Amino acid sequence: MKIAVYGRQFNDPQVFPYIRQVFDSLVLHQVDVYVHHQFNEYLQGNVDTTAYNVLKPGDIIKDFIDIFITIGGDGTLLDMVTVIRDSGVPVIGINFGRLGFLASINKNDIAAAMHAVVNKEYTLDCRELLVIDSDKKIFGDDNFALNDVTIHKRDDSAMITTHVSLNDEFLNSYWGDGIIISTSTGSTAYSLSCGGPIIFPQSNSIALTPVSPHNLNVRPIILPDTSKLSFEVECRGTNYIVSCDSRTAVIDKTMQFRVYKADFKLNLIRMNNESYLQTLRTKLLWGLDARNY
Repeated sequence: MKIAVYGRQFNDPQVFPYIRQVFDSLVLHQVDVYVHHQFNEYLQGNVDTTAYNVLKPGDIIKDFIDIFITIGGDGTLLDMVTVIRDSGVPVIGINFGRLGFLASINKNDIAAAMHAVVNKEYTLDCRELLVIDSDKKIFGDDNFALNDVTIHKRDDSAMITTHVSLNDEFLNSYWGDGIIISTSTGSTAYSLSCGGPIIFPQSNSIALTPVSPHNLNVRPIILPDTSKLSFEVECRGTNYIVSCDSRTAVIDKTMQFRVYKADFKLNLIRMNNESYLQTLRTKLLWGLDARNY
């Protein structure tokens, strides 16, 4: 079995014992370990680099790497999506961050999680992605998002007007700070903080959530994931921001964007003792009454 590892740089040196535990567990199970070249640079001098191979730029992972492990938080796993792309390689995240909706493995459960991964004691949770397209390829080939695509004003600018069409029919013009097009996966991220609904992954739906709308009667909309959306932005300032998960571009002219479902999915690994409802209850503190503390 070939397992690849990816992570970000950490400012806290106390994470290194946990990182070493990941590699020790994989070596114990006689796994061929590969490390993404960017993470390898960070590990130099802190981890035994003879215990793994380096995954170089341009290396093809499809039909070569069996599983990808991310070490960090949800943002680290989102970064990993542009590496996995449409290869179908399953990914599991070890959470060194805060919330951990996507990177669901606690750092104190590393040994048990690695044992389950190596022995294939897990299920695959297939998640849909969105594609953002435009005449000018602002994100190049990395124009897909697991969480959301966002159109937003600059911090120092006035509100923007976003004209939205659904399947080539005019839907609405949104005045406000921006708009979020969210997958079911991203429904518990930025969209949720702006009043958007939680969407179960099996719902085959996307959410259109306005950000601080000027019209108080404008509310989020749930749409079928077969919808094809187009956007055109008017702004008083010189530019505005378009984001695709953690990737951001500043747009300085009128441009039309098209957003639709990608023709591939991401395979998230879930332990057999995990469920989506359990994740919601734990991460959103459902049932926790602060009056008892």
